[in-house]
Amino acid sequence: MHTIPLTTARPGDIRGGIALIGQPNCGKSTLFNALTGLRQHVANYPGVTVEKKQGPMHLGDRRLNLVDLPGTYSLTAFSPEERVVRSYLLDSPPALGIHVLDAAQLQRGLSLTFQLLEMGLPVICALNMSDVVRRQGHTLDPRRLTELLGVPVVETVGRRGQGLDQLKRAAISLLDGEHRIAARLPRYGALEPHVRAMLTALPGSLKNRWMALRLLENDPEGKSLLLRHGLAPTEVETLLEDARTRRSQFQQSSGQDLADYVITMRDRHAHDITTQCLNTDSGGQRISWTERADRLLLNRWLAPVFLLATIYVIYHTAIVQGYELTQYTWPLLAGIRNLAADWLPAAGFLHDPLSRSLGLWLMDSVNTLLNYVPIFLILFALIAILEDSGYMARIAFILDRVLHRFGLHGQSTLPLILGGVFAGGCAVPGVMATRAIPDPRARLATILTVPYMNCLAKIPLYTLLIGIFFVDHKGLIMFFIATITIMVALLVAWLLTRTLLKPMETVPFVMEMPRYHLPTAGGVMRRALDRTWLYIKKVGTIVLAVAVVIFVLLNLPGLSTEEQANFEQRAQIALNQFHDQIQSNPHAHLFQTPEQLMQALNLSNAYRARRMNLSTAEAVQSLDRRFEQADPVYFSFVRPGGGDRDVRAINRALRTLDQERRLLRLEIQETRIHNSLLGRTGQALEPLTRAAGFDWKINVALLSSFAARESAVATLGVLFQQEEGSNQPLEERMGTAMGTTDGALVALALLVFFAIYPPCLATAIMVRVQTDSTGWMLFSIVFPAALGLLIASGIHSLGQALALDAIHMMVGFWTLILILLLVVGLWPRRMVRPGLATASPGDRADGSP
Repeated sequence: MHTIPLTTARPGDIRGGIALIGQPNCGKSTLFNALTGLRQHVANYPGVTVEKKQGPMHLGDRRLNLVDLPGTYSLTAFSPEERVVRSYLLDSPPALGIHVLDAAQLQRGLSLTFQLLEMGLPVICALNMSDVVRRQGHTLDPRRLTELLGVPVVETVGRRGQGLDQLKRAAISLLDGEHRIAARLPRYGALEPHVRAMLTALPGSLKNRWMALRLLENDPEGKSLLLRHGLAPTEVETLLEDARTRRSQFQQSSGQDLADYVITMRDRHAHDITTQCLNTDSGGQRISWTERADRLLLNRWLAPVFLLATIYVIYHTAIVQGYELTQYTWPLLAGIRNLAADWLPAAGFLHDPLSRSLGLWLMDSVNTLLNYVPIFLILFALIAILEDSGYMARIAFILDRVLHRFGLHGQSTLPLILGGVFAGGCAVPGVMATRAIPDPRARLATILTVPYMNCLAKIPLYTLLIGIFFVDHKGLIMFFIATITIMVALLVAWLLTRTLLKPMETVPFVMEMPRYHLPTAGGVMRRALDRTWLYIKKVGTIVLAVAVVIFVLLNLPGLSTEEQANFEQRAQIALNQFHDQIQSNPHAHLFQTPEQLMQALNLSNAYRARRMNLSTAEAVQSLDRRFEQADPVYFSFVRPGGGDRDVRAINRALRTLDQERRLLRLEIQETRIHNSLLGRTGQALEPLTRAAGFDWKINVALLSSFAARESAVATLGVLFQQEEGSNQPLEERMGTAMGTTDGALVALALLVFFAIYPPCLATAIMVRVQTDSTGWMLFSIVFPAALGLLIASGIHSLGQALALDAIHMMVGFWTLILILLLVVGLWPRRMVRPGLATASPGDRADGSP
């Protein structure tokens, strides 16, 4: 060990801000939130932070920029996180680095500390999670650690806000030059002469031990680093040649690989420091609760059982039980729609003003989706519990061997979870999260299969169809959807990695197991509310924009001259019949003009719409009083069974006229949609989709869902439209239109097709960004469309041919896919896996449960 003085930042030279650095799952993001007051997503799962995030940090009267860098174990260049961190530290070095160390895994974290100090960065060590060390029966001496490292060490407990003031005081002292770091770094024995020689040859901006060691270790990005810092190509080649010569000399004389030797020396130095700072109480080391739980949850035979049970509980609680809450939300949303209908311009006899038509279209589109908010709240809360508890990382551990059998990677788990393997995710962040996968082949396979997951936007259609056709089998259907999507995704990944992606290279799987934590009610609810609010904002932006586009495409070019004349003629006949019926009635003068008649009809529709949501006599009486006060002249003719004989006669005539008017309006809308641009496209696709049982209305809904998945239900809500003044839920309207026999089989085919359906527009764009290939983006659209239509057609056609109902067909299809999955997964492999390493909270394992 020797001491190396490091230059501290001058008091005024703090434009670089402060960098928060640490290994995955060390509590770095929690500490970032505590220091900045922001609410960055924090979860007990390695690799949650995939980009550097920043926020304001106040040190006295100064406001500095705190940057939360991605979690990394090293400053090599083997993973995207490592490249992001080291590029930031080298290209825009911060004035100060706060290295967050997991106190319970001190030795493992110190290797990164050494690299930061060797880089010449002023560092403060935040010894986080020290409370966990005490619970394990240990004591840790931060003062002794300060002496051994030669840098300030502050104990913190980020989630409780402990140690933050001391951390800020240490940062102020270092930035103001009151404390001068003299780091004590590891010695590298026989390698030291070569390190010193490389230090002498390096230019001023790169003259540090870390850079000297990286060149000696043959860093793959060493050349680009030197060129990026202004060295001439000839100087770079000279340095690299000198490094190659010295590496060869050392390896020949020592008989060791230089990179392995450096790692060994750092680990030895970390071990020496840890043994001097960490003491075990006389009672001996206690077996942690995490270890006890893992003996059960990671048991070779019980782990899959717990995993499947977890998935089932999530779906049954969120989807099945959460659906019951929509019985309370729908009347509320319907009431809001009624208020909007009153505020908008009045309806016409056959045609409404454009502002009214568009306004109610948007309300119907939004209400259909907002009705599922209770489901999402429950779903997001359950996923947050999994993340915070630490079980999410165990899921990756359990699934790694399974995923590898199909060409994926243990680190494919997080993208699949974000995409919605439990439902409620989003394919966009799922595809973005694939950047953390170091295996190029598995990364591309994951990108192409993440869209198969049950993203949040698919849930409304799932819930809608289940509520119509599978009321008695909700839990079973949701379990089918949950499992069939991942099963199909695995088979697709296997197919791709053995055909199109076969030439690409693979690398081992490495991850860390976090300790179990008890989720806090506040943290779980905050994330559930935050994610639900993001969904609501999406409904209010993307879905509304798509709804406007679809409205235009469904209303152009409109009715032909002949069709318009036919409807107007029928409307005039209905009006003449009404006037003939009431011409001798003493109240007929109140209905002579079109304005008078429309006032009565619109009042009747508004009254009927509000009365449908009332279940008690007191509520009906209150409604009657409000309407009578608002329009005392016409309300007596609208109220059922009210008034004398003449009033009741006009009431009957009005109801007959209103019924004919509603039928005409439905026919007009049906004809307009049938003639529309989107309707014609849906009809043109019917020959392709007929085998799957999809008519042109379903085709139109699927086309609209490419822009945003949520639009499928919103579009169906208008295609299977309700009568004027009716608040009938979409489930009842679609159930009546599609029937219950073949309709259930069509619904099953639609569920499967929608699960495999191509990614939405935003996801397709993200596929283009992550693959840097338009070809792969087009493939991600075309292949799932063809595959989904093929499977849906097979389900519907085979079900009809064998006279099987939807449930039996579902069980048969699920069994077939399971058999294929088992055959592929258990088939002997000739390839030897590169390797697997898994870091547990206290030990290393070989990857087997």
